[in-house]
This record gives sequence, C-alpha cells and structure tokens, in this order.
Amino acid sequence: MKKLLVLGAVALFAGVNAQETETVGFNMGDTFITGGVGFNSQTTGDVKSNTFTIAPSVGYFVTSNVALGARVGYINSTDKNTVANVELSNEVNTFAIGAFGRYYWMPASRFSIFGELAANYANAKNTVKAGSISTDSKANGFNVALAPGINYFLSPNFALEATLGIVNYSSVKPDVDGAIATDNFGIGLDLNNISLGLVYKF
Repeated sequence: MKKLLVLGAVALFAGVNAQETETVGFNMGDTFITGGVGFNSQTTGDVKSNTFTIAPSVGYFVTSNVALGARVGYINSTDKNTVANVELSNEVNTFAIGAFGRYYWMPASRFSIFGELAANYANAKNTVKAGSISTDSKANGFNVALAPGINYFLSPNFALEATLGIVNYSSVKPDVDGAIATDNFGIGLDLNNISLGLVYKF
C-alpha cells in the first residue's frame, strides 16, 4: 500500500512539474488564430441599428520574432426607421481581405509586445429602401495601418490580445464611372480604436 502511495505521489509531482515547464509563448513554426465576432444593437427613438462583425485572422511564425498572416472579414450594418408610415432602411454589407506582418519582442514569454503592419482591401454594398423602392450602390477601398499590440498567455495555448491603432491611411471610391476617391490619413491615440481578442496557438 505504501509503495502505491509513493508511486502515486511521484506521478502527481511529475505531472505538475510537466505543466509548469510546458512552453508558454510563441516560437518559430507556431501557428495562431485570432480575430473577433461581435453583435451590437442600438435604439434611438424610432431608429434601430444592428451591426454584426466577424473577422478571423491566422498567422505563422517564420522566425522566432516575425509572424506573417492573412485575415478576412464581414460586417453587416442595418439602420431602420419609420417615417409617415413608410419604412426606411439602410443596409451595408462589407467584405474585406488582407495580410499582415508582426514583429514580436519577448515572443517566448508569457507577456509579449508586438508591432503590426497590415494592408486590407474591402468591397461594400449599400442598399437603401423606402417602402417598395430600393437603390443599390457599391464602393471599393483599401487601407494600410500600423499598430502596436500586446499578448498575455493564460495557458500554453490561449492568450489575451489587445491592439491599438496609431497610424492609418485609407482610400474609398464609389464603384461608378467618374467617381472620386476619398482619402484619409490619421495618426494619434484614440481609445475607440482599442481592439481586444483571444488568441489560440497550435
């Protein structure tokens, strides 16, 4: 009986020790997925607004500090209102695809900092309805953004991630002949641009 207890204690200690020494953080050859899924609903008077977002990303560490990846995204935004018994609605469907590169400081630790350079292309369709009358319009755009971020590993495979947009350039052009593009450049710290997410490493 004593031998069984001793063997059990040794096995338990070995298991705990293995968990403590299991690699936490990123290393060359690791693959990770991150991104966000969200839904927001807002009502102001008679105006109802709903927004659904899904934006997954996948990355791969080509070196111990550098990760390259790709992302896709879909956003559906709808505003509805009723004026003089006529239902008005404005729906925007946006599809996006992009690529990014990250450089990590302290990638093999529980806490790491990174800088991300990303480029994205988007196509949007806007449908405006007034009763039975419907009008569609389309636009194409791209943006380039530079953002810092942090990762904190809760376990060997899961980490919390936060990014904050600092430098951003975008250009949007309606998909009609003779249309003029709208260019926008921004730099600065805006707490509205903080993005929180969960990372899974495998």
